[in-house]
Amino acid sequence: MNQANIHRLVATQLKQKDADALFDLRLAANLPLIQNLFSSLYPDEHHKAHFQKLMDLLSRLYASRPSELKKQDLERLNSGNWYQSEKIMGMQLYVEHFNKNLNGLKEKLPYFKDLGVNFLHLMPITTRPKGESDGGYAVNSYLQVDKRYGTKEDLLALTFEFRKEGMYLMLDFVVNHTSNEFSWAKKAMKGDKKYQGYYYTFEDYTIPSEFEKNLPEVFPETSPGSFTYVPEMNRWVMTVFNSYQWDLNYTNPEVFLEMLTNLVKLTDLGVDVVRFDALAFLWKKMGTISQNLPEAHDLVALFRMCLQVVAPGVILLAEAIVAPTDIIKYFGEDQKRGNECEVAYNASLMALLWNSIATKRTSLLYKSLDHVPPKPVDCTWINYIRCHDDIGLGYENQLIQELGWNPDMHRKFLLDYYCQHLDWSPSKGLMFMYNPKTGDGRITGSSASLLGLEKALELKDDVLITESINKIVMLHGIILAFGGIPLIYAGDEIGTLNDYSFRNDNSKKDDSRWVNRPMQDWDTISKLDNRNLPQSKIYHTLQKLINIRKSNPVFADNNSLSLCHTGNDHILVFEKRGNVREGLLVLCNFDENAQVIETGWIKRLGYFTKGDPLDLVSDRKLVMKSGLLEIAPYQLIWLKRD
Repeated sequence: MNQANIHRLVATQLKQKDADALFDLRLAANLPLIQNLFSSLYPDEHHKAHFQKLMDLLSRLYASRPSELKKQDLERLNSGNWYQSEKIMGMQLYVEHFNKNLNGLKEKLPYFKDLGVNFLHLMPITTRPKGESDGGYAVNSYLQVDKRYGTKEDLLALTFEFRKEGMYLMLDFVVNHTSNEFSWAKKAMKGDKKYQGYYYTFEDYTIPSEFEKNLPEVFPETSPGSFTYVPEMNRWVMTVFNSYQWDLNYTNPEVFLEMLTNLVKLTDLGVDVVRFDALAFLWKKMGTISQNLPEAHDLVALFRMCLQVVAPGVILLAEAIVAPTDIIKYFGEDQKRGNECEVAYNASLMALLWNSIATKRTSLLYKSLDHVPPKPVDCTWINYIRCHDDIGLGYENQLIQELGWNPDMHRKFLLDYYCQHLDWSPSKGLMFMYNPKTGDGRITGSSASLLGLEKALELKDDVLITESINKIVMLHGIILAFGGIPLIYAGDEIGTLNDYSFRNDNSKKDDSRWVNRPMQDWDTISKLDNRNLPQSKIYHTLQKLINIRKSNPVFADNNSLSLCHTGNDHILVFEKRGNVREGLLVLCNFDENAQVIETGWIKRLGYFTKGDPLDLVSDRKLVMKSGLLEIAPYQLIWLKRD
């Protein structure tokens, strides 16, 4: 039982639901864990005073939380794991690319409602440097809204409207670093020793050179190395991502206390889900790669236990794009099991789906998913086919080798397939951060362009257009059914193509990720009633699938998903089970040719007991011939068992 369940249990035993009394009970229930985690990072012999400061801080943060949000916290706590519901459907977007600013976004709430979206991840909206800002992830403030998006009052009005409409908001908390224009960094540059201690700063390059022996480069093309010399303070500062992003020094407890304050105040604006950005990098230790360290997990759990005391209706998302066996750890292990982040990106599934599109085979997908340990029952995934970022190729070499493939050559094939190095490939993606030393690279591009729609429209090839639409629908159908929160990137619901205008902007031209961050095409949206347009076909099909998902509790994440092996290397099949009788069987063909599978095992699962079953996607009954089922190229099938 994780701590949230304990709080829920305690709340049911309290006769009078007094919010302040429940705060005291949550603090008492979490206190042993908070004390243990804090002491593991900041030993008692040196930091007793800091622990007392933490206790005082928790009380102050709770006292200042808006009463409306306190009420919502208790409602959510009592409702169970609301984030595992089949009724949640997400979209990620840049506000300025969607409709100008926060008020413009509010005007488009009917659009989200029409599609079925009720969970929005807004890319960073706080102040950032005017030039390069890593897409807003170089923060000048954690709470001040950038003028281009409006004001803090506009954000509060938006979150108020969200609560009225039953919508959820996710915002980023850039927990690993600030920009070099952040108030702490400015004070550090002026020689303030206190704030120099908020970052990893060094008088000379001796210690940085030792760190560099093990630290991998995140952006080898544009920001090689992990340290930057800052002449204003005559010191070196750790900058793992970009030279203008200074890594916070969490070995200093003052940094944790300050960041916890920023975190809670962010949630006080009406944020429901906090995306912990780059949390794998939080703790640095010489002689290691300084990623996924045990102390980083303790730190995340400490944030979670403290936030849970103050704002139990808010949850954390782990932005950890790491190996599958490492991702699962951000839900928490051992005494922290289920007590780190409630949600994590299912980056492995995302990358594996793109592998299966390129290879037309599902063997690596099955083999990799079979190796991922089960997640805690109270946690869930965000499932997506792409986001604002690049697509990495983080597959395990051993599993690739077990299939008889060479890992380096396989990754080269994928980069060639998606980045226009193969004439026969339908994909029109770009390369991101290619490292010639290692041959590593990543892929950028909108879903539609990566899945062939851009090239098909250029060629005016109706067959290729239909094929690309089917691919788009199939991949989205998988994330809608896989178990967790499905997240679509804005524009993908209408098949938006790559946006190459970034090449004309000096602050963006070296970052090919901007190609997959297009402006929302409202002109195309105004024509969606024309059902013959490829964009309309995509939109209306996804709208239908979202409605089916929301109408069937079997789509909820109840940890009931199981992979089904068919013996056909082009086919992916998985089943989700609801109650004793209810089930959903998802079948997908990743090949450009029709494929046939034997159906005896499907019958044994109970899907043919009442004659030919209905495919929810096509609204047609599936017909077997001699005990065989034919699946069309890139076809998605949802079979429901009642």
